[in-house]
Amino acid sequence: MDKVKVSIAGGSGYTGGELLRLLLFHPNVEINQVTSESNYGKLVSKVLPNLRGCTDLKFTGIAELEETDLLFLCLPHGSSMKGIDNFKKIAPKIIDLSGDFRLKDKDEFEKWYKEPHVNPDVMQEFVYGIPELHREEMKTAKYISSAGCNATTTILALHPLFKNNLVEEDKTVVEVKVGSSEGGKQSSFASHHPERSGSLRSYKPTSHRHVAEMIQEMSFGKDIKIHFSATTTDSIRGILATSHVFLKEDLAEKDIWKLYREAYGKEPFVRIVKEREGNFRYPDPKILSGTNYCDVGFERDPYSNRLVVISAIDNLMKGAAGQALQAFNIMHGFDEKTGLEFPGLHPI
Repeated sequence: MDKVKVSIAGGSGYTGGELLRLLLFHPNVEINQVTSESNYGKLVSKVLPNLRGCTDLKFTGIAELEETDLLFLCLPHGSSMKGIDNFKKIAPKIIDLSGDFRLKDKDEFEKWYKEPHVNPDVMQEFVYGIPELHREEMKTAKYISSAGCNATTTILALHPLFKNNLVEEDKTVVEVKVGSSEGGKQSSFASHHPERSGSLRSYKPTSHRHVAEMIQEMSFGKDIKIHFSATTTDSIRGILATSHVFLKEDLAEKDIWKLYREAYGKEPFVRIVKEREGNFRYPDPKILSGTNYCDVGFERDPYSNRLVVISAIDNLMKGAAGQALQAFNIMHGFDEKTGLEFPGLHPI
């Protein structure tokens, strides 16, 4: 089989670096170019030390991108929508890992991103990038917009409930604890104070732009509200989302089990984690580092109609590069798990 020739625009950041790590070992991929304006001309392995001995690639500039089969965009917010016309000339297929094309409505984009979309006519051309929701569309897609990490964690946890109209539309509360890599840089506090790695610092108490994706993907024509907050921890990777939803009817745990099995029983990267004993009875992002899994668990409140749903991912994998590679595999008819088989480490 001929290999798919790909390039990465923006390959020196956390997301681009993680994607490059995955692509270097994908059996059906040939990497053409990797760009970085700030590291132009440098060996990739000088900037991404985990890739020492894995590649002789050097960073080029975006202006030097040549035609390729597929282009991954790992650029800062706003860059993809400004340059999309040129990027389309370079590659017939594009996977964008920024937030520029996740939303379908230009007014919603302006509301949540606090600026108008400069290419609103292109917004509808992108398939929203959670494979578990849009796999069939991805099979024939030219353009995919990879979903946000907080959105991915929350949507996979709650989508079956909203889809089946089982929860009150205006009372969902989601609190996520996220690794510092979500913000694009490691926590200097964690580096210098490892003995206090459990301490927290505020990140985004309200108005997180990923909420727009949650509403878009889970509203099903209804007016829903997601009350969302995010707090960074001094870990580097990982997201743990604790979602509180309120059921419209008195569902037993066996009914909830059935719902999630029907939704995800055949999914390669979503696991239902709800054990009766042991140290890992519910999802834990620590054991997901480097994996493309989303683990989902739940507990029914016996004293009210509240259902607590817990979900976890590695934000750089299922929340970014891994999910983008999963979409790539679907686009090209490859086994969805190709290049994503790593099961994680334990203990860690």
